[in-house]
Amino acid sequence: MSAHPALSSAIAFGEINAPNRVFMAPLTRCRSQQPGDIPWELNAEYYRQRASSGLIISEATQISPQGKGYAFTPGIHSPQQVEGWKLVTSAVHERAGRIFCQLWHVGRISHVDLQPDGQAPVAPSAQRAEAKTITSATSGRVDVSMPRALETDELPGIVEQYRTAAANAKAAGFDGVEIHGANGYLLDQFTRDGTNRRTDDFGGSIANRLRLPLQVAEAVCDVWGSGRVGYRVSPMGGTGDLKDSTPDETFGELAEHLGVMRLAYIHAVEAFRTYERNDENERIHAHINERFKATGGGIYIGNGGLTPDEADRRIRDGLADAVAFGELYIANPDLAERIAQGGPYNKPDPETYYAGDSGQQAGYTDYPSLEQANA
Repeated sequence: MSAHPALSSAIAFGEINAPNRVFMAPLTRCRSQQPGDIPWELNAEYYRQRASSGLIISEATQISPQGKGYAFTPGIHSPQQVEGWKLVTSAVHERAGRIFCQLWHVGRISHVDLQPDGQAPVAPSAQRAEAKTITSATSGRVDVSMPRALETDELPGIVEQYRTAAANAKAAGFDGVEIHGANGYLLDQFTRDGTNRRTDDFGGSIANRLRLPLQVAEAVCDVWGSGRVGYRVSPMGGTGDLKDSTPDETFGELAEHLGVMRLAYIHAVEAFRTYERNDENERIHAHINERFKATGGGIYIGNGGLTPDEADRRIRDGLADAVAFGELYIANPDLAERIAQGGPYNKPDPETYYAGDSGQQAGYTDYPSLEQANA
């Protein structure tokens, strides 16, 4: 008998059958091989160790050189990157796991040193973010650069970047993809009225602000079929102008449209550094869950600071169908097994979250499994 029977139960969503509801959240770890932001053997070992997860969602992965916002993060836009990801997906599949690729365009959360030919990052509007990034092994944390507003005639090209990345993810052997529409990156910037000040067909009303995200979702579904596509949101926002005046309406409408497309899941960041769980938070996420499913969507994945006990209870109470764990998965490669038996859990070391050195195994692949710890 599992110590957390709800989390340990099997679940089907879209075209995926998962043996448990302990999902691995997307976790940027900055350990791709350089030059070229290429996944390699170290990354394959890291994901292999975590293959017992019901679903692994890969770290955020650049869909294009323009979509890059942090040094040492991997891409899915070059032939070498596709070959590198094949090492990862093969390693996960050898352990009978399932892995989706999270498709990522950072928009304005970037720096000229990371952009092709030193160009300005792109955004829905020319508003500088209150955010920092890392541009090299020696840069430290630096302010992001002032972005330029995308021209209307450039937006079909953004959609094509996602379509191409989705096709590359399929070629790399992933089981599906998650569209990163959360945490203040490009699609989130278009969605929110705090960051989207456009006056064309892609700004103003909720319907206009959702136009690009939904065009991206349609393009990705054209490649994969909706049963292998998920979408990540973070309705409660964050710092500075990363706000929306009506998050329940905006993200409720987005969820409804994604449900009509019959996406496999919607994945909500329910709590993060700058926002916590409260009554308003719970109300908005319940609203998104309801509207997504009412129009034909698959499952709702909750995420953000939950203990296994809390996560199990939320599934039993109908507040989530699965839970994506982040920090616990950093330190516990066999988290699904540990949750089933009620622990114990390794504690993660925040000092090694972001390596900046592709060869650094410390805090990445050296956390012991229960089997190793008991040997």
